[in-house]
Amino acid sequence: MAKKQTKAPYQGDPGDEHVGTVAPVMETPKPKKETWEIKDRIYFLKGGLSPLTYTMKTKGLFWFDEEKGHQREVKYCPNQRTVFVDEMVGNQMQAHMIFYDGEMRVAKEDVMLQKLLSLYHPLRDNLYEEWKPQKEAALEVEDIEIELEALNTAMNMEIDLAEAIMRVEVGSKVSQMSSKEIKRDLLLYAKNNPDLFLELANDENVVLRNFGIKATELGLLKLSSDQRTFSWGSTDRKLMNVPFEEHPYTALAAWFKTDEGMEIYTNIEKQMK
Repeated sequence: MAKKQTKAPYQGDPGDEHVGTVAPVMETPKPKKETWEIKDRIYFLKGGLSPLTYTMKTKGLFWFDEEKGHQREVKYCPNQRTVFVDEMVGNQMQAHMIFYDGEMRVAKEDVMLQKLLSLYHPLRDNLYEEWKPQKEAALEVEDIEIELEALNTAMNMEIDLAEAIMRVEVGSKVSQMSSKEIKRDLLLYAKNNPDLFLELANDENVVLRNFGIKATELGLLKLSSDQRTFSWGSTDRKLMNVPFEEHPYTALAAWFKTDEGMEIYTNIEKQMK
C-alpha cells in the first residue's frame, strides 16, 4: 500500500524574502519648525501720527487663545521668556513700550517685545502696524500697474468718451477745449486719479450723461430750476421727471435707455449734427 504523501508547507520561491507579518513602522513625529523670523523690526503709528513720544498701554492686555478657548493676559517683561502672564515665573519686571516720532525700532534680540507687538497686542493693526517691506513693495507695484492701465486706457480713448470723462472733472468748460487740451488733461487726470478714471472709463452711462449735458447747454433740452424735470428746449414739453434724491443727468442717462428715451436721444443726435 502506497504511503500517503504529506505536502510540505510553502516556503516561498527561491530568492523570495521571508513572508510573514510586517510590523508597522512607527515614525517619530517631527517637531514643528519655528516660523518666527529672527530680525530687527520696525513698528509705526497708523494714520500718519508722529508725536515726539507715545507710550503704549502696558496693563490689562488680553489675547484670545483659540486652542485654549479663553482670554490670556499678555505683558512685556524683559526678564521673562514669554509674554503670557500665566506662563511667567518669578518677579515680573515690566517695561514701557514707547514710540519715538511715530516709530518703535525693536532689535532682533528682543524677541518677546517683537512677538507681543507683532502677534498678541490687542491694538495691533489698529493703532500701529509692523513695517513689512515685501508688503509695501507689493502695494507699490499694484499702484504702478493701475496707473499704467489708466494711462494706456487714456492714450487709446476716443475723443467723445474723453470729453465725457473730463466733463465730470471740469464741467461745461470742456466744451471750449480743443481735442489736444482734452487729451492732455485726460492723461493728467488718469495719472493723478487712476482708480476714479478707470471707474469712469468703465461706466457705460458716462457718455450718456455727457450727451445730456451737451444737449442742455445747446438748448435742445431744458432742466427746470429745481432740477426735477427735463423738457424740450423749443416747446417746453415735459419729457421726464427726475426721481427724488437722484442726480438729474444720471437719471437722464438711464432714461435714454428706455424705449421713449431712445427715440428722444436719436432726435437730439440728429439736431446736433
